[in-house]
Amino acid sequence: MHDPERREVIKAMPIMAMAGLGTASSAAPAAQTAPALEFAFRLQVLIAPPQDMGLVDGIRRRMIPITGGTVEGPRLVGRVLPGGGDWQGIGPDGIARIEARYTIEAADGSLIGVTNPGMRHGPPQVIADIAAGKDVDPALYYFRTTPRFDVAADSRHGWMARTIFLCSAARYRDHVRLDVFSVA
Repeated sequence: MHDPERREVIKAMPIMAMAGLGTASSAAPAAQTAPALEFAFRLQVLIAPPQDMGLVDGIRRRMIPITGGTVEGPRLVGRVLPGGGDWQGIGPDGIARIEARYTIEAADGSLIGVTNPGMRHGPPQVIADIAAGKDVDPALYYFRTTPRFDVAADSRHGWMARTIFLCSAARYRDHVRLDVFSVA
């Protein structure tokens, strides 16, 4: 009545299950759904002409002074304070690696520090047209950033320090437009 082989298989089942052998649970888990993006606000960052530092270790370095700007949207309204800058390194591949740092003053007077790394690249003629100060359709090049916001945790804007953001950006002759999306 007692089958010794069956008894050994039954004893081994917990080990087989942990190893993923012989069970339906061994299939790879389904991918999670992509997080949603919610439009938070638009930045119009005013800029001065670039200050070109030349080639540094094979990378063209430049700094673009930030002179002001506006912030408008459903989650934040305010202004960009003058005094920040956009530091860029443009490699031989034509990719501009960007790190902008500046301050926003919200409509309620709160100060919000911005650190905004990103990259811009596209076809050589399109990038040359942008460098020449021409307005170029943003759909013709890639320009994305991932801003972080330094803000007092107990302020009404504290949510910004606890949220990941993505920007779709566009470069114009005298300003950069950034549509800022919070990641749900």
